Amino acid sequence: MSDDSPTGTTPLHLQGRAAVIAASADTRWRHGAPPDYHLSHEVMPGERTTRHEPGSLADIVENLVQVFEMELSHKADPAQWISMVTDRIKVSLNGGPPADSAELAERGSYNILIGENPYYRASEETFESSHEIFHQAFPGGFFWEVLEVYSPPPVITFKWRHWGTFSGPYKGTEPTGERIELFGITVARCAPDLRLLETEHFYDNSLFLGQLCGAQHPPAAQ
Repeated sequence: MSDDSPTGTTPLHLQGRAAVIAASADTRWRHGAPPDYHLSHEVMPGERTTRHEPGSLADIVENLVQVFEMELSHKADPAQWISMVTDRIKVSLNGGPPADSAELAERGSYNILIGENPYYRASEETFESSHEIFHQAFPGGFFWEVLEVYSPPPVITFKWRHWGTFSGPYKGTEPTGERIELFGITVARCAPDLRLLETEHFYDNSLFLGQLCGAQHPPAAQ
């Protein structure tokens, strides 16, 4: 592994969001300042369903993916993304066409990782509008955790959970105050230092968004 850490042990991109943000003095942030993750620190520990041993593969994967998401959402310049090999990264949803770093930076992770379905038209949303939609729907935070890791590097396969309280409007639908959960599988191909090369995400995006629109669906498989 490459070594970006002050201690000479753990690469910076595996140290978690707080460490990466603290080391990003020259970063060009999309909104002029680093993101604020106080809700994750305050709410997530009491609502998560798993606890990983520090330094375990599940803990490492969770930290890496959280940094990956933070960089996609908040760092404006792909050249400053450290969680992935920027000129090689490919991200796809449910077997669809992959997006590269330029498309991720332009369209945003919500549009790439939700795509087109009856309840959301990614082609009609910008990076900014997509984030605003989901920040409005989940003003108390929309959290993410690794549940299980099925295979080790260089091809890491893992199951995850995303959740939040639907307490704000979603595209004209009034909130219900219910907890919304979705579950999925990701296959991540990594470089020797665990920077991401490719991520393939699999989940039922219509099931998730249908809950925000009041559609009736069977419960998600877990």
